[in-house]
Amino acid sequence: MDLRKLKTLIDLVSESNVSELEITEAEGKVRIVKGGPPAPVQVVHAPAAVPVAPPVAAAPAAAVPAAAPAVPNGFVVKSPMVGTFYRSASPGANPFVEVGQKVNEGDTLCIIEAMKILNEIEAEKSGTVTQILGDNGQAVEYGQPLFVIE
Repeated sequence: MDLRKLKTLIDLVSESNVSELEITEAEGKVRIVKGGPPAPVQVVHAPAAVPVAPPVAAAPAAAVPAAAPAVPNGFVVKSPMVGTFYRSASPGANPFVEVGQKVNEGDTLCIIEAMKILNEIEAEKSGTVTQILGDNGQAVEYGQPLFVIE
């Protein structure tokens, strides 16, 4: 669906009494929801809390602290956009980079597909790739760590 058609649909929804529009075409699916004034807040008074005995735990009461996520050493290459992460240019091709490979600033590390456009993600720093954090063919979020370069 092209941008002009999408803008026309948005204008149509905003000027009509329709609050939500969903269209599915061969290229994909678009859902437009009209924002309106915030819903009124309804306050419901709950009955007074009655103390209840805590449940008996089968495991010991000592809790194991959650391990903090490891902060990778080196320069972290983050996703500049939301899209689908690909390590190679095509399904049968070799990946752009492997762990242990030396890269120079400007070398292609991966491709992120966003809105049917393939965007090459380049190394922002020279060094050695020590970790590949993205999974091939999986969705990535903006700012998600993809590679670690030392």
